[in-house]
Amino acid sequence: MNSVKEKLPSREEALLARACSQGLSAVIDTRSEAQEMTLTDRKGVAHTVSIPVSALRLFVELLTQLGEGNMVKLVPIHAELTTQEAADLLNISRPTLIKLLDEGALAYHRVGNRRKILFSELQAYKKRLEEERMAALDELSSLDQDLGMGYE
Repeated sequence: MNSVKEKLPSREEALLARACSQGLSAVIDTRSEAQEMTLTDRKGVAHTVSIPVSALRLFVELLTQLGEGNMVKLVPIHAELTTQEAADLLNISRPTLIKLLDEGALAYHRVGNRRKILFSELQAYKKRLEEERMAALDELSSLDQDLGMGYE
């Protein structure tokens, strides 16, 4: 990704981000493809720019996450990740990720002697895991009901 030292937002940054997120959410015209905004540079000169509404929604999400004290990293959907980057995004160790790759749970390809995982494949894997978890919870809930252990 990048070599910039990653850090959580300070309390002041989080408060400012939260206020900006709320303010921007209130003015986004979700029925438009783009929206004009006026920004003022360091010299006090106003510049009007047209910004895609999809980008503004993404910016609101980024500000919301910062406002909650989270660190944010943007990853292009077609990005190819190293095994360490993929492991970090899944919040697992690199050896655990390698095991998933070797078991075929995650698709990858090789670039030279390195394994690369598409970000979109990582997202699909996370979605499959979530669906499996929800199915297991539904099954447990159903068993609880069948055994009269559930809440009435």
